[in-house]
Order: sequence, then structure tokens, then C-alpha cells
Amino acid sequence: QVQLEESGGGLVQAGDSLRLSCVFGGAISTYAMGWIRQVPGKERELVGATIRSGSSTYYPDSMKGRFTISRDNAKNTVYLQMNSLKPEDTAVYYCAARSRYYSDYVSSYGYWGQGTQVTVSS
Repeated sequence: QVQLEESGGGLVQAGDSLRLSCVFGGAISTYAMGWIRQVPGKERELVGATIRSGSSTYYPDSMKGRFTISRDNAKNTVYLQMNSLKPEDTAVYYCAARSRYYSDYVSSYGYWGQGTQVTVSS
């Protein structure tokens, strides 16, 4: 069973930056990785994703500009750098793994972490 564990969430002020980490309990290099967030009562939404090598990333148009995904396969870790945070970024952030290629269809990710809460105060 693959396990993922996020860390780095917390309470920050609007305009601050935060970096989330996700440690993958396995050979991360065989999986595309995504960061997905969910606000209570709303649908989960993809923040961004990276291919297995990390040489390419994908962000939905709504997420471009303030979020950056990176990965260190040697450390089995994927990161989400979040800049200029806004109150509307408040959500639980999950990392998730998908075999082979990334997708913007969040339900297609087969392995998920437990999530880390990010709260942005105004």
C-alpha cells in the first residue's frame, strides 16, 4: 500500500508564502504527482501536477502564476510552493499519485495523502 504524507500547512496572512511537502512511501519516480485542494462544501480542484521526471508541470489556468510544483525523486518528495496567498486559498491541500501520466481529472489519482490544512487570514 502506497502512503503519502503531507506537511507544511498552517495559518498565514494574506500575501505570505508557504511551502508544502509530501513524502511518498515508495518509488515516487514511477508516478505522476498532483496537488489538489478542497474547500468544505466544494469540489476538489487540481492545483497542479508534475510528470514522473519532474521536467514538466501542469497548472490549470486558474492556478497559474502563484503556485509552483517541484519534486525530488531522490528524496521521494514533492513540493508545492505557494506565493502571494489569498484568503480564498484556504483549503485542505492533498498530494496524490497517479500511474504514468498526470491528469486534471482528480478522481483518477489512485493514491492520496491525508491532507494538510492551509488557512489564509485577511
